Amino acid sequence: MEFNFIAILVAALVPMILGFIWYGPMLFQKAWMKESGVTEEKMKSGNMPVIFGISLLLSVVLSFFTQFLVVHEMGVMGMTEGQLEGETVKAFLAEWAGKYRSFGHGAIHGAFAGIMFVFPVMATNGLFERKSWKLTFINAGYWTVALAIMGSIISGWV
Repeated sequence: MEFNFIAILVAALVPMILGFIWYGPMLFQKAWMKESGVTEEKMKSGNMPVIFGISLLLSVVLSFFTQFLVVHEMGVMGMTEGQLEGETVKAFLAEWAGKYRSFGHGAIHGAFAGIMFVFPVMATNGLFERKSWKLTFINAGYWTVALAIMGSIISGWV
């Protein structure tokens, strides 16, 4: 059982690519700008290489963590502190390892993470920040789709 660093790095590109589409003129740019209070002038401000660089770094962190949600064998590593030599562990992995490694399975777990973790966190922040539900659904929807795609890549790219 190894980390698939290529899949992790490819999955880390998903939020960047999806964000370009999701928050762009093709989908939610106007609604997101209106609901978030972001203006054209504010969009042009800031150091974009730093913003994109840090975003990519954070996407790598998220992608690395996502494998623990979608690859069930990672739980075995955690429970055994990485000691995979015991007979019970070997028997368990012989029967179950790779059984749920598919694009669809990863997508389901990624989507559940978005719905059951990201959405409640963003909705709570939105309530206290007095943001609209529309903005909350745009942002949480983006992360739910991103995590579903990331999960599918990480789980299915064996």
